Amino acid sequence: MSSMDGLVPITRSFLAAYYDKYSFPPLSEDVAALSSRIRSLSNDLLGDVPPTEGEKLLIEEADRTPPHKIDENMWKNREQMEEIVFLLEKSNWPAALQQELTTENTEFATIFSQLKDKVQESLSLLMSFQAKNSERVFNTVMTYLPQDFRGTLIRQQRDRSERNKQAEVDALINSGGSIRDRYALLWKQQMDRRRQLAQLGSATGVYKTLVKYLVGVPQVLLDFIKQINDDDGPMEEQRQRYGPPLYNLTSLVLFIRLFLSLSWGRFETRKLKGDELSALEQALNVYTSEFERFIKFLSEVFVNSPFFISAAEAGALEAGQNDDYKEISIPAGKIHEVSFMVDSLNSYIAWDFSLVQGKINLDIGFSVECMSPSGEKTLILPYRRYESDQGNFCTCIAGNYKLVWDNSYSTFFKKALRYKVDCIPPVVEPVQFMSEEEA
Repeated sequence: MSSMDGLVPITRSFLAAYYDKYSFPPLSEDVAALSSRIRSLSNDLLGDVPPTEGEKLLIEEADRTPPHKIDENMWKNREQMEEIVFLLEKSNWPAALQQELTTENTEFATIFSQLKDKVQESLSLLMSFQAKNSERVFNTVMTYLPQDFRGTLIRQQRDRSERNKQAEVDALINSGGSIRDRYALLWKQQMDRRRQLAQLGSATGVYKTLVKYLVGVPQVLLDFIKQINDDDGPMEEQRQRYGPPLYNLTSLVLFIRLFLSLSWGRFETRKLKGDELSALEQALNVYTSEFERFIKFLSEVFVNSPFFISAAEAGALEAGQNDDYKEISIPAGKIHEVSFMVDSLNSYIAWDFSLVQGKINLDIGFSVECMSPSGEKTLILPYRRYESDQGNFCTCIAGNYKLVWDNSYSTFFKKALRYKVDCIPPVVEPVQFMSEEEA
């Protein structure tokens, strides 16, 4: 199903036909039954001791309708699993459970340790799923971008952006931030990525200038990243198909975390009864097994899911339309210069060049230098002779940056130089390519 230009982004109707091949087997009926059971047991605990202010927040969150978006549910499950693992760590058990060496407490300890390991396995699986899908989406999108220094530049910027985000998370943890605080920040970062996607696709905001300089980015790619997460866009079909079972799993893990938190808060005066412990154990076993089954199913769906229809033609079609290389002839004994006046730090200057070769392989001198406003010259890239080269650097001072191709050493041979250069102004956040499939 191709447009006249041979390339269109996926549509909701196309995804509907694709998802018809992947029908998720219904969740176990135990999920609904245990959700009701665990929530009822929480009410019993609240009947004995009224909730604290912190517990009221947990109750409100557990009783709230799960989020509609797939990726938000994934993050919510990840947060709750981490909270449960934290509560099941021996150092976070109630003091009475840690200190009293009774047969009953020994049994509790054994069960809690086993449950912690199960939840940790599911948590690790989810984290791996998210990381792999994030990388797959990025790499897929990168195949439709110009395969030159600009692609390298985007990868570098993306890595730098993610390092900055991780540093922000690390700072929060080091300052004593809670698991809830950390996931609130992680979700904010995810929403920032999505907002930036819309800006990039529309070539607005901080990306208006960047898109202008990234000549060769297929318009169909910009259309894709602009619409992929629309409320009624392609991903809505994913939410309709696979959202309901995930919503039920989200509710179950929230109820489990609530019950465990309430139990810990009352353990000194009211230990878990045998039927309550049995229900908790069963609920966590069912949750982890069903969640892992869902994640493995979704992994298979996503790994085969296309982003574009007739996308194989994208590179060839756009390359011919957006070839912004220049060709000049540099006479023997002469040089050719390209200058950029840079006012902003952290701008990127990039180049890609090669000599058009004849019967004899030729080379040409190349160097980069900067003249500051005060007249001080700084050598950025030392002189060297190349047949071709590709590179970029981030500016650290304002000034006049000069790229020099030097054929002054040649007595007889002129050089046919094919080159492309860009000076890309700094942006607030580097380009991120992420869709809801990252989860």
